[in-house]
Formats: sequence, structure tokens, C-alpha cells
Amino acid sequence: MHGKQSGGSLALTELRERLADGLARARLNQTQLAKQAELGRTTVSEALSPTKPVPSAETVAALARVLRLPVGELLELRWTAVEEAGTVPAGGPGRRIGQWDPHDLEVHPAGAGRAPSDPDTPVLRALPGYVPREHDGLLGEAVRDAAAGRSRIVVLVGSSSTGKTRACWEAVQPLAKKGWRLWHPFDPTRAEAAVEDLHRVGPRTVVWLNEAQHYLGNPVSGERIAAAVHHLLVSPERGPVLVLGTLWPEYEKQYTALPRPGTEDPYSRARELLAGRTLAVPEAFDARALAAAAVLAESGDRLMADALTRARTDGRMTQDLAGAPELLNRYQNASPAAKAVLEAAMDARRLGVGLHLSQAFLTDAATDYLDQNDYDQLTDDWAEQAYAELALLVHGKQAPLRRTTPRAPRRPPPAAATEAPAPPPAGPQFRLADYLEQHSRTTRRHLCPPASFWHAAHTHLVRPDDLGNLTEAAEGRHRLQWAHHLRHRAATHGSTTALFRLAMMRERAGDREGAEALFRQAADRGSTTALFRLAVMWEGAGDREGAEALVRQAADRGNTDVLYRLAEMREEAGDREGAEALARQAADRGNTDVLCRLAQVREGAGDREGAEALFRQAADRGNTDVLYRLAEMREVLRRQWPYGLDPDGTPTPPWQPPSAPTVLG
Repeated sequence: MHGKQSGGSLALTELRERLADGLARARLNQTQLAKQAELGRTTVSEALSPTKPVPSAETVAALARVLRLPVGELLELRWTAVEEAGTVPAGGPGRRIGQWDPHDLEVHPAGAGRAPSDPDTPVLRALPGYVPREHDGLLGEAVRDAAAGRSRIVVLVGSSSTGKTRACWEAVQPLAKKGWRLWHPFDPTRAEAAVEDLHRVGPRTVVWLNEAQHYLGNPVSGERIAAAVHHLLVSPERGPVLVLGTLWPEYEKQYTALPRPGTEDPYSRARELLAGRTLAVPEAFDARALAAAAVLAESGDRLMADALTRARTDGRMTQDLAGAPELLNRYQNASPAAKAVLEAAMDARRLGVGLHLSQAFLTDAATDYLDQNDYDQLTDDWAEQAYAELALLVHGKQAPLRRTTPRAPRRPPPAAATEAPAPPPAGPQFRLADYLEQHSRTTRRHLCPPASFWHAAHTHLVRPDDLGNLTEAAEGRHRLQWAHHLRHRAATHGSTTALFRLAMMRERAGDREGAEALFRQAADRGSTTALFRLAVMWEGAGDREGAEALVRQAADRGNTDVLYRLAEMREEAGDREGAEALARQAADRGNTDVLCRLAQVREGAGDREGAEALFRQAADRGNTDVLYRLAEMREVLRRQWPYGLDPDGTPTPPWQPPSAPTVLG
């Protein structure tokens, strides 16, 4: 840093000196620089002038790129200059880190709050001392990179109540001293807020994506959010920014798993965003962390001391501090009616029902969880008493089952109107505590819910995803009659998967007309697989032109794999030309894999020349991977035929000596 000039800005002086040095090294004048940076001549002149205001971030980034200077470092200097000038802009969504209460960012409180001296001030919620662990060091490196002007993203992965959110809060405290902002998108829903305002995020902002499954896993907006976050990170003029997120391990596995060949890839952008950017948070404190916790306890941290009395053996300190053991205790010692309601909620969540559980569903589902003696002792107000018991807060201000109010969805109507969406469940809604949900996934994974659970699901649930998930769960547990009824209800409420399965059942039963009607309903709701099944039915009935038209519709909607499946049928029927024509249609739409798969069928049938011709067509359309396969085929043939190959790969006939001349008599 150069010496301070009287009345000047150190950062602005250094910024302009570095730009001037870069201009000299590039051997450009200001007019040439303006042209290459696609800026006005006056804009460039003012950016370099010591008497003009701080240039914009876009101007600095454009000049830095042309002059091959580090964009992040120059933008950091520009921001410091803006601060020194006292003209810091609003900077997009969010507010200064120091203005946030950590509990508003979903950091778990621990212990009872204390009343402030001012009766009009809210109760002060307790926050125990913090014990840094190994992942905190790696997280700190990302924070230091961001402070130095390089945008970063880190997603902490760990089970419920392992300290992920608290680690993020502690990590950003150095940025609070530098005046950074923090934005937590959550209103009206997390995903909607992110989609609405990610493009407005400004430099020096922490983007807080706690419980990142609500963003990346959103079935409507998840991929858009992942793409927007990626764009934010790679746009130097918008940085530096720091994106912090948290995930449970099962969600991280779901988003990063490679799809099986031929299946959809619903998390391609999320997988790209998370690659190499996750950080594991262990379940328990190791010996070093426990020793540090003991030091805090000895220094007067009563919450830490209290937790050590229970968690020193297994090291699960963060779970204890967040109230998890008390939640478990409340479940194990609940009244029979309250325990029955909790177990119905646990089974609903682990079998795929959404976060918000209706009171009507839980109440009806709970009855068969009671033995006959407890059932006979129920009073008329048993349900009211059970919900009141489960609403009582435990250590950490959590409740085993808390009342919740889902926000009404605010989505634009679909482009193609089908059926009206299912109405939201009526009556009060409840949410199971995260720790109890995760606990039940382990302890109850081998248990099958009783009949009252399935009956309540069929009576009260209306969301297609909930009904579809429970249909699969019922089938997997051999509750086939309930699976049948739940599938019909799912189809009634808009599930294309349920419609497709019902249509397949009709087709297997010989009801062609009923199957076709259901396949059409599923196709009208966007199912390309249903279009293909219709095509198969029409192909079998001899209507090849109609079948091909249906397959083209599916391909137009993005599912080119169906072209291969119809091509395979043509190949098996002996129509090689028809099969090739369909494969070429798929290749023309960008799916050369169809040509390759058909080539493999030909090769397996012993038709080497036909296979090679199809592989060549795939290579001509840009699939260079097949060149290796062609070379491999040549090598195999060369070993089998020692006399050599022509340039086109045709085996050369073995050399024969000329016959002896005929002697005329």
C-alpha cells in the first residue's frame, strides 16, 4: 500500500496506480483502452483521473480484464475506496451481519432465555460458548478468500443438530467487522425468495442458504437457483461474495449421485455447484474438542458444563445443546395418546409424506398405535390433550410436534391447463422435530404402520407426491389393497405416475380401451413414458404411422430415448431400414446414443459391417467416443484375420501364387 496523501484515499490511489501501471505495460492509450473494454472514452479518463469519484465496479472489472490485472483484488480496492469515501451503496438484499440475531438465521438456541432489564425488550436467548473443530479451519480459509476478494461457496454436510449453522455464524464474524452484509432468502418461501432476488446480490454479501435442500431440491426452481448461484460466483464484477449452505448427508447424496443411463437427471446443476465445495461436519466432538469444551465450562459457561454431564461419553455435544436428548426423552416418556400421534408423524415422514402434517390425518392415524387397554381409556378430548403435551417446549426451545402455518404457493399458472391443483389440506398443520424424524428413520425403519395409518392417508391426504410415496411404501410392505386405493387417490389428485401404473395394470388385464384412456390422461399431463406406451400399443395394432407420430411427440418434449425403444422394436421385427431411420431421427435431435445402441445390437447379432456403419454415422454427428470402439473392432478383426485390412476396414483376401502357365499342345 502506498503512503497516504493528504485528503486522499489510500485504496483509490492504489487502484488508480495499478490501472495506470497496467496501461503502461499494455502500451495502450486511453482511447485504445476504452475501445477494447467497450467503455466510453470519458469513462476511462475519469476512472484514471485523481480528481474524479470512485469508478463503478463494472468499469473496474472491464479495465482489469483488458489490462490482465487481478479482477478480484481491484474490486476489493474499489470497495475499500467507496467505504473511505463514505458512500457505501445499499448493496442489494440483506443487511449488515452485525444487525442479525443468530437465532433468526436458525442457529439453535440452547437453555432457557433470560429476561432483559427493559420489559419491552424480547427475552434474550442463550448461546453457549463455541468450540472450533477441524471443519472450522477449512471454513475459515474460505472466509479469508472472500475477504481478499475471491468469491467462494461452502456447503456444510452433517446430520441434524451437529453444529453446521452455528459454524457458519462463527465463521462470518471477521466479515462483520469489515461491514459485509448477510442475506437469508426465506420470504414468501425460501426457493421463491432466492429466484426473485439472487440477481440483486451485491459485492461483500454472505448468501445464507441454511437447509439448502429447500433451495436446491425444490422441484420447480432448484436447478434455476443452482444456476443463478453459479453465475453469481463466476461474475467478478458482482464479487466478492460468500455463499454458505447446510445439508443433511442424505440430501447431499441425492443431489450429487450420477443418474443411471437413460434416466432423467433432475440435479445436474446442483451436482455441478456442489462438486468439491462440501465440507463434512462430524457427529461428535473428538477428544481435543471435548477438552476445549471443558475449558469453557470451567471458565463459567453453564450451558457447556451442563451438556458435558450428559454428552462427555459419546461426544454428541451439539445435539445435546440443541435439545435433541430432551426431545428423545419426551418421546419415550410421552403419554400413550401423545406417543401414538408422534409415531404416526414419524412414520409419515420416513415413508415420504411432506413436512406439514394435517391434524386430521395424524389424529385418525394414531388410534391403532394404541393397545386395546390404552384405547379404552381415551377421553373425548384425548387428541386436544395430546397435541398440547407435544407442543410444550423442550431444552433448546424446540417442541416434539409444533404447530406450523404453510405459506400459500404463489406460482404462475401452468402453460397447458390440465386439472386444477389439489387444494391444501384443511385444518391445523404440524411439523415433527428434525431430530425425532431422523431418530425414527433408524429405529423404526423395519416397522410397518398399522391399518389406521393407511386409512387416514387415504381419507385425508391430497398432495400427489405424498400419496405416490405412500403407495410405493404400501407395496413394499405387502399392503397391496391399500396400495391400490392410494394409487387411485393419487391419480385423482394429479399424479401422472399413478395414472401410468394404473394404465399398465389395465393393459396387463386385457382392458386395452381402459389402458389407452389412462395413458392419454397421463400423456396430457406431460408423461412422455405414457406417450411411448401408447405408441407400443398402436405399433402392435399395426398403426405404425400413428405410433411413430406419438414417439415424435415424446421426442419433441425432450425424451429422445423413446425413439431408440421403438427402433429396437422395428429391429426385432426385421425392419432394419425403419430402425435406422428412427435412430437417425434421434441423432438429428442430439441423441447419438441411439445410433450407438442400435450398432451394438447389430454387432451382437454378428453384423459387423452394419454395426460399423452406424458407429460411423454417430461419429459424423459429433460423437467422437465411438472412434475408440471402431478402432477396437478393427483390432479384433486384425487379430482374427492375419492377412491385413483395406483402408475401409475390409479384410484383404489371402495372397495366392499365380498358377503355372498352360502349355499348349
